[in-house]
Amino acid sequence: MITNEARERVAGWFAGRLPAEWQAAPADITIDREEITVRLTVPDVELDGSSEAARAEARAGRAKQFREQTREQRVEIAREAEHRYEAKVSWGVSVGDHSELWTHVAAPVMTRLRQPQRLVLDTLVDAGVARSRSDALAWCVRLVGQHEEDWLGELRTAMQSVADVREKGPAA
Repeated sequence: MITNEARERVAGWFAGRLPAEWQAAPADITIDREEITVRLTVPDVELDGSSEAARAEARAGRAKQFREQTREQRVEIAREAEHRYEAKVSWGVSVGDHSELWTHVAAPVMTRLRQPQRLVLDTLVDAGVARSRSDALAWCVRLVGQHEEDWLGELRTAMQSVADVREKGPAA
């Protein structure tokens, strides 16, 4: 479990290290055991009187432009952070309601499933929803994440409180 202090340290380092012009809002930093994901918000496009389709395409273009123009500097910052925190760094950007995530880690996760759970995965594969059991399991996890976001947020907050209390306790 990653402590609040560790999260704050990483977020603070990125806040100080990222160029100010990259941050129309503070960077959103997400951390797990394998990866630090930095999501940046850049200024939205201004297209008065344009259709929603035109705005969507302009936002996608702005995201692409940002990715290309900042690549070298992002790689340099990622290398520094990876050395400092021993975790891979992934990048993403938001422009208005358009979001993209680049170079993110797809970490293998081992699990043991009984036949009823395997049948669920096999049904998703047989129906063409997923290409493999692995894809089907990832699909299921995304679906739960979308529909149970509030509950998962409460659970993470509770777990973080426990981790903080443990950290303040006596050394083992």
